[in-house]
Amino acid sequence: MKRKRSPFGCLFPLIFVLIMGIGGVYGYRKYMPTKELVNLDEFYDAGGEDRVVLFLNYERQEDTGIYRNGQTYVPVSWVNACLNERFYWDSQEEILVYALPEEIVTADLSTAGGSGQPIMIEEGEDVYLSLGLVLNYTDIRMNVFDSGEQKRVYVENNWDAVPMATISSNGKVRVRGGLKSPILTDAVKGESVIVLETLDNWSRVATQDGHVGYMLNWRLTDRREEIPQSTFEAPVYKNISLDEKIVMVWHQVTVDAANSALDELLGATKGVNVVAPTWFTLSDNQGNYESLASKSYVDKAHEMGIQVWAVLDNFSRECSKNVQTEKLLSRTSVRRSLIDSLMEEADTYGFDGINLDFESLKEEAGVHYVQFIRELSVSCRKKGLVLSVDNYVPAAYNRFYNRKEQGTVADYVIIMGYDEHYAGGEPGSVASLSYVEKGIRDTLELVPREKVINGVPFYTRLWTETDDGVSSKALGIAAAKQWIDENGVELSWDDTLGQYYGELENSEGRSMLWMEDERSLELKMNAVKEYDLAGVSGWKLGLESPEVWDVIGWN
Repeated sequence: MKRKRSPFGCLFPLIFVLIMGIGGVYGYRKYMPTKELVNLDEFYDAGGEDRVVLFLNYERQEDTGIYRNGQTYVPVSWVNACLNERFYWDSQEEILVYALPEEIVTADLSTAGGSGQPIMIEEGEDVYLSLGLVLNYTDIRMNVFDSGEQKRVYVENNWDAVPMATISSNGKVRVRGGLKSPILTDAVKGESVIVLETLDNWSRVATQDGHVGYMLNWRLTDRREEIPQSTFEAPVYKNISLDEKIVMVWHQVTVDAANSALDELLGATKGVNVVAPTWFTLSDNQGNYESLASKSYVDKAHEMGIQVWAVLDNFSRECSKNVQTEKLLSRTSVRRSLIDSLMEEADTYGFDGINLDFESLKEEAGVHYVQFIRELSVSCRKKGLVLSVDNYVPAAYNRFYNRKEQGTVADYVIIMGYDEHYAGGEPGSVASLSYVEKGIRDTLELVPREKVINGVPFYTRLWTETDDGVSSKALGIAAAKQWIDENGVELSWDDTLGQYYGELENSEGRSMLWMEDERSLELKMNAVKEYDLAGVSGWKLGLESPEVWDVIGWN
């Protein structure tokens, strides 16, 4: 007897085949690599036909270059921020300035390079430098792809070992890791690539035809490292330094008669080999200044075996109240005139060095101030003058003083290791030990120790707290000791601060004194020795007590 066959039995194979077919299509779509090509014009769009995409160490930059005169030009602002800060563009006088150790090179918009084309161009408010110009003065490598439609330039300033690999078989370089990512370029068997990053299955690579994308790891073989070789000859800054540790004092000279006190003041010291009189104060935005320089002063100091480093400042007299340093130093002709005048002063008075003390600068003045230091260093180097620069203790707000560059072009970088608590601020120590030590450590991260001088205070502040608030006045060490004796104030030592503290309650309010004396200064001097700095300097001559000279110096 035959069984009747169900009509559904014939459908099962068909359903199975259909499911397999659908699954195959899905699997193909999911796992087969895409053949979609990247639209390179869109991918390398830089905002215009003549714009050039810039890469720094294979990272695409927001800034772009310009293709003109058969070559690429890059923004001077980008060059300053990323490659070489020494290209200085004076937008007012339209001069490009580059300070080398022994000379200052200048150019303007009409200056042509070896090819006969301009070395820089102006576009709107921006100035662009030719790649050749940048390469001549900067330790970098370049791969330039600007002859085709997708113009791009790869710049590298990293000289570490470069991971490389060889392509083992033809393949594709994709925008991202993954078979569904669009194709950027072909990977050609036998060619080398730079391996920028290695992931589980993919590697980010830079190809010889100027693309950065991703390849499958199994297509890469012969992984290795190659050390790039630089042919750049960096400028050598020959600094002038004393052949002994420095014991320096600033001598505040506000009137000509103060020069005559040199004999008496230095006669009370021990071991001083540099004195820095505050002779020159800027008086306007044209580079003029008031001078209290004295030839007899220099002669007396030299007779005592002491060098004179004349101070130029921007704040210490009434004449400087209207000086805007950010304007004064932003013009190349003004900087040049000021430097020429200082060199004439050196010839006239015979001093041995220049000490810059520019304070309360606005951040916008920073780039101009550093350029002034560079240019001044060239003239000082030629004349054999020591150039030293005074600086606040490093902090975020004064980073633009650029101590690293100072430490390259100047002879000495001086830390003004005081004013931790200052007039108008909260009561406290003028220079606690931890504050001083941190200032030294932070400076040494940027400046060689053989160029660092640490300034110490020969003064403290007497703070008075009343119902109306807090006020303070500066007292020299000798005067502070006298106040303590006259008022019978009992001092207690604070190990954390590294100094004595005393206070007094009377009808005038509460007086507080964090004392600077030979004991606290000895601890600071020990820090100078421990970090093997170039020297120590005291502010200011005449405020100290005789005992100070038993601890200041290398006796």
